[in-house]
Amino acid sequence: MIFLTALPLFWIMISASRGGHWGAWMPSSISAFEGTCVSIPCRFDFPDELRPAVVHGVWYFNSPYPKNYPPVVFKSRTQVVHESFQGRSRLLGDLGLRNCTLLLSSLSPELGGKYYFRGDLGGYNQYTFSEHSVLDIINTPNIVVPSEVVAGTEVEVSCMVPDNCPELRPELSWLGHEGLGEPAVLGRLREDEGTWVQVSLLHFVPTREANGHRLGCQASFPNTTLQFEGYASLDVKYPPVIVEMNSSVEAIEGSHVSLLCGADSNPPPLLTWMRDGTVLREAVAESLLLELEEVTPAEDGVYACLAENAYGQDNRTVELSVMYAPWKPTVNGTVVAVEGETVSILCSTQSNPDPILTIFKEKQILATVIYESELQLELPAVSPEDDGEYWCVAENQYGQRATAFNLSVEFAPVLLLESHCAAARDTVQCLCVVKSNPEPSVAFELPSRNVTVNESEREFVYSERSGLVLTSILTLRGQAQAPPRVICTARNLYGAKSLELPFQGAHRLMWAKIGPVGAVVTFAILIAIVCYITQTRRKKNVTESPSFSAGDNPPVLFSSDFRISGAPEKYESERRLGSERRLLGLRGEPPELDLSYSHSDLGKRPTKDSYTLTEELAEYAEIRVK
Repeated sequence: MIFLTALPLFWIMISASRGGHWGAWMPSSISAFEGTCVSIPCRFDFPDELRPAVVHGVWYFNSPYPKNYPPVVFKSRTQVVHESFQGRSRLLGDLGLRNCTLLLSSLSPELGGKYYFRGDLGGYNQYTFSEHSVLDIINTPNIVVPSEVVAGTEVEVSCMVPDNCPELRPELSWLGHEGLGEPAVLGRLREDEGTWVQVSLLHFVPTREANGHRLGCQASFPNTTLQFEGYASLDVKYPPVIVEMNSSVEAIEGSHVSLLCGADSNPPPLLTWMRDGTVLREAVAESLLLELEEVTPAEDGVYACLAENAYGQDNRTVELSVMYAPWKPTVNGTVVAVEGETVSILCSTQSNPDPILTIFKEKQILATVIYESELQLELPAVSPEDDGEYWCVAENQYGQRATAFNLSVEFAPVLLLESHCAAARDTVQCLCVVKSNPEPSVAFELPSRNVTVNESEREFVYSERSGLVLTSILTLRGQAQAPPRVICTARNLYGAKSLELPFQGAHRLMWAKIGPVGAVVTFAILIAIVCYITQTRRKKNVTESPSFSAGDNPPVLFSSDFRISGAPEKYESERRLGSERRLLGLRGEPPELDLSYSHSDLGKRPTKDSYTLTEELAEYAEIRVK
């Protein structure tokens, strides 16, 4: 909107034209409402030396050249005009004063166009000016809205209508301005080219709700039925506001999830879905959908929707909670401990919702927590009984997972009560049962023979481990009058323990060693001795010779040493060994130690010549019995 504060340039140019040159000045364009009138201001000039007695003029429509026979709008000489302008045109200016202002009435759309003026000073002094005015016939007021209307910033909207008809003056009023502000009529203003306009202003501070509002202006002419209305829609620019978004979303692992974000703004916003600073999807739109196929726990978290345009931005977040069964628990902590130490074991997992965590040992609950992701198990002063397999179990409504772990308690050897020696015929087997961690080394000591046998001597010692218990068996073969002393010693890096193995059934050792055949032989020997003594006494009684003296004791053979049986007893020894296995409940074939040799003789095999008399008699008696 241009407000005039000085004389129009048009009139300044007219004042300066008094120089005696052909020229004309009129507005290049002018407008008027249909059915009203319009006054086209016009000034012209010609050389002073012409000095005509009478000055005439002609207005043409759409062409300045008479030879083209353009419609005559007005002609001062003859008053003959084109039929379209009959009764509609007249000259308001005084041609003698070089004023060629034209008035057109009862305007209709066909009168819109170019208007040219031709000066006629008589004779050849006629001149058609190239300057012309374009008449625009309108039927709506002109509402001028600023190119940018921003919410929260005051704006001025104007309604402008032409006021170039001296016979009819327009009056302006606003339509649909309620809630925006009160209008102020500025009045009649003159434009740069000498035309006039009627102006009304409306000031207000728009809101986002005013965007798209239809604002109207009405021009009416008093004492007529002429009324013209014009409308303009407000294009209010405002920053985005997110108006549609999911609330917190819960989804089961593997399901499909859709997250929707919608924003209101002008112009439309750039919508962006983000997570942890990573752009997942973006588009210029009023709403944007984010599709998540087969969600996993890794997609659990906070998602942000950002809406922005040139006037600002807005953002909102939504939390996606992926529900899933517990992961396989992990165990961090001590898995090897020394007896007496305090052990701390941490079992942890991940799930949604948080699980129930439980630690078991042999179906006994040791610790449990509800809706926690970690469970701490404290075992003060661990003992060998704490050694073993444990289970950490995590469960929620979506599933259950478990992890097994072993706690190894290391301790010094403990010799169990099952340790002993037992006799079966001519075989003695000694069991040393040891509980320890780590596995001990076991040695058997026979003090009477100054012999020590350890596990490395596989020919004599058989060992078998079950869990923390090690069973070592020493097998002795031969004959003895009394149970042998056997000391078992177990040793590991935490200490050593020794035990003299008790003998089960020691008073029957000799008879167990001799067996049925040996008993018959022994009985025969005893009878022979008795007979010998009886016969000797009889001789003594008969001779009663004083020179008779008792001789040496008769040779009696005692089996005081353990001796190895020879090849003839191989079948019998295998039969006895089978019985011993059933007695001990052991698998495999334990090795045997022959005690009729010193420690330096271990590994040598006896021959038939090493049999004692007792053994030969026993063989003979056994054959006779059979």
